[in-house]
Amino acid sequence: MRCCTGDQIVIETATLDTPRRRGEVIEVIGQGEREHYRVRWQDGHESVYFPGPDARVLPRA
Repeated sequence: MRCCTGDQIVIETATLDTPRRRGEVIEVIGQGEREHYRVRWQDGHESVYFPGPDARVLPRA
């Protein structure tokens, strides 16, 4: 998974009662296989995110 600043990350969920999460990449941290991201989530909080298999990228328009 590769992201750029401004891309959207969407995290799908495995359970029906949990909504998917969406956030904007505000910083790319690390390189190559160690790349992770600072994300501002739709509820306004920020965190460092290490993507898993349930995540997908929506490129910046």
